[in-house]
Amino acid sequence: MGNCCGTAGSLIQDKQKKGFKLPNPFSNEYGNHHDGLKLIVLKEPTGHEIKQKYKLGRELGRGEFGVTYLCTEIETGEIFACKSILKKKLKTSIDIEDVKREVEIMRQMPEHPNIVTLKETYEDDKAVHLVMELCEGGELFDRIVARGHYTERAAASVIKTIIEVVQMCHKHGVMHRDLKPENFLFANKKETASLKAIDFGLSVFFKPGERFNEIVGSPYYMAPEVLRRSYGQEIDIWSAGVILYILLCGVPPFWAETEHGVAKAILKSVIDFKRDPWPKVSDNAKDLIKKMLHPDPRRRLTAQQVLEW
Repeated sequence: MGNCCGTAGSLIQDKQKKGFKLPNPFSNEYGNHHDGLKLIVLKEPTGHEIKQKYKLGRELGRGEFGVTYLCTEIETGEIFACKSILKKKLKTSIDIEDVKREVEIMRQMPEHPNIVTLKETYEDDKAVHLVMELCEGGELFDRIVARGHYTERAAASVIKTIIEVVQMCHKHGVMHRDLKPENFLFANKKETASLKAIDFGLSVFFKPGERFNEIVGSPYYMAPEVLRRSYGQEIDIWSAGVILYILLCGVPPFWAETEHGVAKAILKSVIDFKRDPWPKVSDNAKDLIKKMLHPDPRRRLTAQQVLEW
């Protein structure tokens, strides 16, 4: 990509959707924690008493199932982030399986400079605690909002990082399924800080050719085949293409006042390159977006092809 800029509106924040998942009443775990039985989520946690090794500090963030705290290792003084998932929030066996799978994926992923590291796991009667690398630079989302949009050169650097994460995931049989700017944090406040993927809560293991039908993810970033309930790992490239479009102009490519309207726009897959700043953006950058947002997943670029662009 070259280096040009323009003006555009601000990005509209969206809320993560967990998808339409129903509990399995025939699962052994279903309802266990409602019948007075002790709920055990993790097979082999590092330990059970997190406060013996770590001191939990101020709240860093809050999600659907729990809270992330600043966390200090008592012996060394080293600081981390601790994601505490409250068991009382895990209403169904599917919720429990999601937590198990997130931990398993983070454990199995090799160390990568752009994927947050899971250090240790703890489980007590009330919560599952994930001790992770601390990223203090804020969300990619917030930097997009602050800038309005990125130059092509800056956007190219960000999207290269995101696609390298996608490539690593796919190489190890993991489909992310929820790529969006809110799920990437900067290591520190510097402009040159490394960007790291932080959330694998909707990720799944997949085999080549395997198709999935759950509607999961976040509305603006969903690929059309997710809405059609038949998809594979190509959906991650689509989501990255949406992020690239947003980086360059500040607004999503498929937008409407309602989620239904957003879904219709995604299924039509008509990309607007007429408004500012698009006349000033290089044809090369626009062609890359078109190929990442191809409605036919079979004709969409792979992670390797994007990196070679």
